[in-house]
Amino acid sequence: FDAVAKAVIPIIDRFNAQEISNTVNVFAKMDHRHPELFDAVAAASIPIIGSFNAQALANAVNAFAKIDHRHSELFDAVATTAIPIIDTFTTQGLGNTVNAFAKMNHGYPELFDAVAKSAIPIMDTFTTQALSNTVNAFA
Repeated sequence: FDAVAKAVIPIIDRFNAQEISNTVNVFAKMDHRHPELFDAVAAASIPIIGSFNAQALANAVNAFAKIDHRHSELFDAVATTAIPIIDTFTTQGLGNTVNAFAKMNHGYPELFDAVAKSAIPIMDTFTTQALSNTVNAFA
């Protein structure tokens, strides 16, 4: 994985939102910490964060949280982008997003308020895992 990271870092700015999200997700799933890659991903993501859809936003912050890689600017950019499109998030995406913010101790009350407003009317559609993640984040 180190070889992959070294190959990706110089070209990460050519990746689209989905490719960026997929890349960090694979590293997080494999529990492979590569700080230089995650910093490069954050730097490449912030300028194009508006092109991220709900799933890419949720997956990106979830990956950063899984490997405990802090990047406040990225989390702020994700929150700012997510709030206006919060109704496009799946229940899993809502739960994963706020859970990532909570795990990283990255407070963003406006995001949590938006998730709560979006989640309450559809609470009966949450899977047990999504509900657990969401409730845990608000605890």
